[in-house]
Amino acid sequence: MGILDGRVAIITGGARGIGAAITSAFAAEGAAVVVNDFGGPADGTGSDEGPAKDVVDQVVAAGGSAVADTGDVADVATGERLVDTAVSQFGHLDIVVNVAGILRDRMIFSLPEKDWDEVIRVHLKGHYSTVRPAAAYWRNQRNTDGHYRLINFTSISGLEGSPGQANYAAAKMGIVGLTYSLAQGLARYGVTANAIAPGAATRLTATVPKDKQVSSGFGDTEVDPVMSPANIAPLALYLASKRSDWLSGRVLSAMGYEIGLYQNPEIIRQVSATGPWDQEHLATTIETAFRPAADGLPRSIFASQP
Repeated sequence: MGILDGRVAIITGGARGIGAAITSAFAAEGAAVVVNDFGGPADGTGSDEGPAKDVVDQVVAAGGSAVADTGDVADVATGERLVDTAVSQFGHLDIVVNVAGILRDRMIFSLPEKDWDEVIRVHLKGHYSTVRPAAAYWRNQRNTDGHYRLINFTSISGLEGSPGQANYAAAKMGIVGLTYSLAQGLARYGVTANAIAPGAATRLTATVPKDKQVSSGFGDTEVDPVMSPANIAPLALYLASKRSDWLSGRVLSAMGYEIGLYQNPEIIRQVSATGPWDQEHLATTIETAFRPAADGLPRSIFASQP
């Protein structure tokens, strides 16, 4: 018996890297999977049907159930088709895992508009593309005990502010806000929504220059096997399982053999006045109350980057 027996999942970006590891793990645990992967290079230019087909062939050869889709996940028609495929091929839909992503890294002052737009499009509209029809489907089921799951992917690049990835960081923090909103809005329909910030060696991290990498083996599992994408799959499996009903609206980290829980944003200090602020009084009050907790840049793994 697998922990996902009888469950049906859509996995975007499911043919390579972290997505492929999740596809394999879900199938091995009994899930039927709809694997979406555009198959293009890390910057999102071009496409290739081969990766999605290859992963599906491997799942089927191992006795699992899977179908491939090679559409552009940021096209809303693709998201609708993925949901329709899951229901028509396997009878229902329980889980959506949004892994698909691209990189077009530049410092903000050198970032072309098209590279900003495309990274935002693939990540944020790509999540919307799958989440909207999935949420509509689950709402129509009227099953508060459906154990439905949205598993999104964010990044430490946004959570800790990667200097040369303004577009990617903005998109990934947008996914955090989206996840919070989905958790609040869909709980009444039996849906949980969480986000994973992964750390693993993938074809995307391999494009990061050596002096910008946050781990010596970040782009090569042969250098640091702890960074294998397979180490992300167990957390995704847990979040996809019925056992995780208690957990929603959260961001978790997964890297190597460590899993963490981020604190949701909250006010840590607050000042008030009895009426409209006098500017000098505001400045003095803020400096007295806030500066001891927020003097200078926040702590970040990227602080040492030039």
